[in-house]
Amino acid sequence: MLGLLNIRKPPRMKTPAICLIALALMSAASAQTAVWKDKDGNPVPETEARRSLNGLAGSVFITSDADWREKWNTPAQTTPQFTEAKSVPKGKQVFILTLFANPKLDAGGKADLACDIDLLKPDGSSAMHQADVMCYQGATPGSPYNMRLSAPVIGFSGDADDPAGVWTVRVALKDKVANTVLPLKTSFILE
Repeated sequence: MLGLLNIRKPPRMKTPAICLIALALMSAASAQTAVWKDKDGNPVPETEARRSLNGLAGSVFITSDADWREKWNTPAQTTPQFTEAKSVPKGKQVFILTLFANPKLDAGGKADLACDIDLLKPDGSSAMHQADVMCYQGATPGSPYNMRLSAPVIGFSGDADDPAGVWTVRVALKDKVANTVLPLKTSFILE
């Protein structure tokens, strides 16, 4: 069972990043290039699920926390701690969250991001495809490197007849102002 949960109000930003990973500048010389760093400022290798391109940074992950919204909606200086879901029993609901930072702004100071979201079954067939879903539109108060939650959140619960195995989530985070597409990918095992 799938559900697309749109966040109606603008996504809140977080200065500290999820799972103690923060986005920071590499150096003054490369101010347009973002890199992922840990809480101590040490570079963290990028993965398929956590990447940056042309200054835009994005991350997609799956959490089993039913209270993800409460964890996110805390003061900006509070680092939310999410439980990452790697193995999911059928009937247990998980949530697919997409985070971003440093979108390019238009002449009016506003960001415009869209997402293509795909959920693939273990055989590679599509369980869900959403194209050009609005992810974020508007001003980005605070530092551009603050993490923000994109508007679409996917709720998933495997039904009894859903195939067990590795399910793949692909998100193409599209910065329309910068004309940049950042592909992100993660997976979970449906038991």
